[in-house]
Amino acid sequence: MPQRVLLVHGLLNSNVWLAPLAWRLRRAGFRAEIFGYPSVVGGADQAVARLHERLVRDPVDALVGHSLGGLIALAALRLAPTVPVSRVVCIGSPLRGSTTAGNVAARAWSRPLLGHSARLLQEGLDAWTGPAQVGVVAGDVPRGMGRLFSRFEEASDGTVSIEETRLPGIADHCVAHCSHTGLVFSAEAAAQAAHFLREGRFRH
Repeated sequence: MPQRVLLVHGLLNSNVWLAPLAWRLRRAGFRAEIFGYPSVVGGADQAVARLHERLVRDPVDALVGHSLGGLIALAALRLAPTVPVSRVVCIGSPLRGSTTAGNVAARAWSRPLLGHSARLLQEGLDAWTGPAQVGVVAGDVPRGMGRLFSRFEEASDGTVSIEETRLPGIADHCVAHCSHTGLVFSAEAAAQAAHFLREGRFRH
């Protein structure tokens, strides 16, 4: 039976946003579903609790999260370390905290964009120590709305720097030639995610 994979979207997005990635994963042989949540009004803490409840009630084999979705996926697994999620792919996720989110939060006019997800985006995680294997796909094309708030000296996808995606304890890391938004629509990023879900490593 194909692996069940639950996709988690990022800030200011909805289920529809992940439809192209879900389609590519289904074509690759996975049973891809999408977990939706109100990222601004509800926020990350509420999403983590709901995802934790979902994983306990209806377990899946793996998780794939874009941007904030990757942080939510790992935070939910910390609450439920015994659920049978074997692998997680974080795509463009600022796992070590987001400089862009910090800059957005520093401006009164833009702060509402983060809603109740500000803390998790700014702080990120210290390290990954859970049983699930975690792989990260980062982007290196610096385009998009994130450039309104950040100018990275190092390589980035325009919103998240590659260094912000390198969390201690992950199993593997790769870079796709995409912007932050483009990662969701990228055949390359989807193929790398599928490879990690099957093998526990990316195609280097």
